[in-house]
Amino acid sequence: MVFGFLAYGAEQAISQTVHGSRQEFTTRLVAAAIERTHHPVRYVSAYVRIPYPGGDVPADTGVCTDEIIRSYRAVGVDLQKEVHEDMMQNFTAYPNKRRWLLAHPDSNIDHRRVPNLRVFFQRKGESLPITTKAADYAPGDLVTWDLGGGVPHIGIVVDQKSRWSGRYMIVHNIGEGPKMEDVLFNWKITGHYRYFGPGR
Repeated sequence: MVFGFLAYGAEQAISQTVHGSRQEFTTRLVAAAIERTHHPVRYVSAYVRIPYPGGDVPADTGVCTDEIIRSYRAVGVDLQKEVHEDMMQNFTAYPNKRRWLLAHPDSNIDHRRVPNLRVFFQRKGESLPITTKAADYAPGDLVTWDLGGGVPHIGIVVDQKSRWSGRYMIVHNIGEGPKMEDVLFNWKITGHYRYFGPGR
């Protein structure tokens, strides 16, 4: 009985530590995403050869995925590395072969494609329900959309609320650089995820 109590106490302590660690991580990730809105970025979607790991396209260029990548990198998570390593082991789980006719992973571009990030977050993070209730989307959550015609997009929920709607706003880049806007329900949501980095 005493042993069972101690084991329960240990489990509670571990749970609290993990929760605290995730909360701290989320706070830092959200701050990093908001900080991105102070950077001028031209929307450039061209294929670019970049170093691996830790590679990035020129700092004054990028697309929607680059804002997610840069936000995570600011808190110590290299999505280029994490996505590439998972694709090396599980290439067929990703849409590259059928969507872009690629026969092998490409660390220059794979992590910069929304469909690949969706698969990665499903596999390595938490896939959450897609709803029409704003309260279901919390700071640090990742949201993907179909802008129409199958054009994918991604953004991150931050802890600043719109004065008009009361909803948490989104940091994203849809063509005019990273911005914080009230756009959660502007397009069809295709994915809703949480990812705290490897090992969390």
